[in-house]
Amino acid sequence: MEILVISLVVFGIILLHGPVSEWINRLQVKRQFKSFLSQEPFYHSIISRHLRYYNRLTLEEQRKFLFRTFLFRRAKRFHYIEVSESAEMPVLISATAVQLTFGLDKFLLNYFRDIYVLKDDYHYGFYSRPFQGHVDHSGIYLSWDNFMKGIKGLSPNCNVGLHEMGHALAYVNFITQTEEDKHFKKEFKNFSKVARPIFEGMQGGTRNILGDYAGTNYHEFWAVSVEVFFENPIRLRHDLPDLFSAMSRLLKQDPSVILNTAKIAA
Repeated sequence: MEILVISLVVFGIILLHGPVSEWINRLQVKRQFKSFLSQEPFYHSIISRHLRYYNRLTLEEQRKFLFRTFLFRRAKRFHYIEVSESAEMPVLISATAVQLTFGLDKFLLNYFRDIYVLKDDYHYGFYSRPFQGHVDHSGIYLSWDNFMKGIKGLSPNCNVGLHEMGHALAYVNFITQTEEDKHFKKEFKNFSKVARPIFEGMQGGTRNILGDYAGTNYHEFWAVSVEVFFENPIRLRHDLPDLFSAMSRLLKQDPSVILNTAKIAA
């Protein structure tokens, strides 16, 4: 009898776990949204000054973007190394992550608790060449000077923030598997069917809009594709239409449409 009672209790907990968890999550989100409302103007003032992507969204999409940025920012610890901290740093870095994942359900990159902000190029490990950013088990690293060059569009087709967040997105889905987005993981196989032949062609000497660095290895090919997809979507769609379509399906967004809409509105 005692075993039966215990079994029924366990079964009841299993049945209730899903609905209860969902209720708790909704309650937490509601509380977080209330905290967000008081800071929404602050986030908007920073992001609208710097992110063209954000300014091309509808008002409803902008609020969703700001709230996700707020949640991402609160979920991370930011460390500043030989660079003076400013209020815009964690906001813009968080916004860049949200831009990449805006079409996905999972956007917190929750394996990564720590983000390190350095002033400019730095050396990492035993590599002789300087780094602008990297991702490893200890966190996401970004050089602020290079990050801002990407934000301001000073380096064509380059955006170190998007590049490193691309690495981080792949990391949490395929290496740690701590925040798996079902759509992203499933669609990445279809993306690779298109991307692999292009990558292999580049290793054989073929050149295209992605640039030579994308041919270094497949991880870099993916991260560079992310950069160009957002920084030069119309050219990518023209030069590598199959890759652009695969990226658009994978990330569930089309920055070329946003760009064209903005031009028409202007």
